[in-house]
Amino acid sequence: MERGRKHAAMLFIPALEASPVRGRGVWHREEGTWLVKSLCTSQSKVKEEMPMDNFSALVVDDEQDFLETLVNRLQRRRIDTAGARSGEEALDIMRNKHFDVVILDVKMPGGMDGIETLREMKKIQPLAEVILLTGHASVETSIEGMKMGAFDYLLKPIKIEDLMTKMAQAFEKKDGHDQKIRSARIKELLRFPGRALEPDKEDEKAG
Repeated sequence: MERGRKHAAMLFIPALEASPVRGRGVWHREEGTWLVKSLCTSQSKVKEEMPMDNFSALVVDDEQDFLETLVNRLQRRRIDTAGARSGEEALDIMRNKHFDVVILDVKMPGGMDGIETLREMKKIQPLAEVILLTGHASVETSIEGMKMGAFDYLLKPIKIEDLMTKMAQAFEKKDGHDQKIRSARIKELLRFPGRALEPDKEDEKAG
């Protein structure tokens, strides 16, 4: 690698038929689906396995080669994935489409940086879980991002196994929040059968 190039240019990616993700997932060849064991239980006891083709992800990084490679790999795992090369582009996409997980580069020269983008993302889709990608020099910035609502961060260069595990954790948290909201709405509907429930604010913004 040439000196001065960003860490984002490196991405370690094993074959799709690789061994389970740190004991938490496995590629199902017959179904063509990446199965990830529930992460809310201990490694010795698996609560359930959930297919990772039922959620959407947005990757935001200014390095085109890295962006295209990662988007392609996630799509091959049947994850509905979109890509954006800037914070401004990411926000435009999020105004028109709902995402469960966002993978966001912290350092993006020119325009909005990752932290500023994160702040605006949370205004558009508050429940979207954001995973920050950072270099060693910007770890403190990533910690600041977590205080602003980011789910977690990963150091570049990243390994696809680590990213998949982190995405599964983020999706599980997001799904848990969604289930609580649905449950609350059902209880409200049962309590007041004649009342029309208000539309979800996040759906309104994404729609």
